[in-house]
Amino acid sequence: MDQEDPSVALTPQQSAGDQDVEASLRPRKLGEFVGQPRVREQLELVLHGALKRGDQPDHVLFSGPPGLGKTSLSMIIATELGSAIRVTSGPALEKPGDLAAMLSNLAEGDVLFIDEIHRIARPAEEMLYLAMEDFRVDIVVGKGPGATSIPLEIAPFTLVGATTRSGALTGPLRDRFGFTGHMEFYAPDELELVLRRSAEILRVRLAEDGAREIARRSRGTPRIANRLLRRVRDFADVRADGRVDREIARSALAVYDVDEQGLDRMDRAVLAALVHSFRGGPVGISTLAVAVGEEQTTVEEVCEPYLVRAGMLARTPRGRMATVAAWQHLGLAAPDTAPGESQAVGFGE
Repeated sequence: MDQEDPSVALTPQQSAGDQDVEASLRPRKLGEFVGQPRVREQLELVLHGALKRGDQPDHVLFSGPPGLGKTSLSMIIATELGSAIRVTSGPALEKPGDLAAMLSNLAEGDVLFIDEIHRIARPAEEMLYLAMEDFRVDIVVGKGPGATSIPLEIAPFTLVGATTRSGALTGPLRDRFGFTGHMEFYAPDELELVLRRSAEILRVRLAEDGAREIARRSRGTPRIANRLLRRVRDFADVRADGRVDREIARSALAVYDVDEQGLDRMDRAVLAALVHSFRGGPVGISTLAVAVGEEQTTVEEVCEPYLVRAGMLARTPRGRMATVAAWQHLGLAAPDTAPGESQAVGFGE
């Protein structure tokens, strides 16, 4: 049985327990990738057009929230090109030498994947400009007035960058990508396809209504859907006959504090603090974080995005406010000052 903290079940960021399982669930080819039809079609044209001409494909940038398949598509690019892939992340490239060492080891046609590329250090980023355009880097030897620059040719490669914060990318770096694909949240029917494929790989007996129940609580995110599937599988194996239908899914998700609209314990704590402690707001994000006993970044990056999308939290110039939908979700009558008009519905309803 997988061991995982239930409190991270609805976190879109990858947890330590996800890595091995996610690797087994990743689609290998573009035709196996579910969802993102627009990005998938555009990427197919970019890759197959380059292969037909015998050219190196343009550099590719994927942007969008975590858990939507940016890393999977990067792996697929290498497979479609028949190339090796080298994987690193922006925070790991602190010095130009770190990047130069990686670039010099690339073979012709290789794919270099840089996750969180918006966090790459500026000196390394400036070296990357030349590598992307001219397939060479300048190595500086020595210091001060006696320093000399030695050009180093590198093999033609395709850079694939992934970012959850496209606005944090510098203009010069963004402009050097020939293709940019923006990943959108998944519709419930797309998540059902993801779940059915994952259930087959994991050998989970997943009924159609069970897949639908999990999908509509998964925040439009495949990573969360797969994580909830594993948690429901545990419940079904221990407390039932192993088959996952709607009732088993509902019972399991109740154990893991995932409610009808995909909110978890921390989401409800944020709404409860807004309503009970601050009369619906407005309140600053730092004050709200203290009220729920969490780090500000956790509230801002984990809870807030989904609560805003679900129509339960409003970001105003004066601070965060609970909407009418938030009051109603907590079973309370909303004051006239609350923004919004009616109960929001979760993804899939």
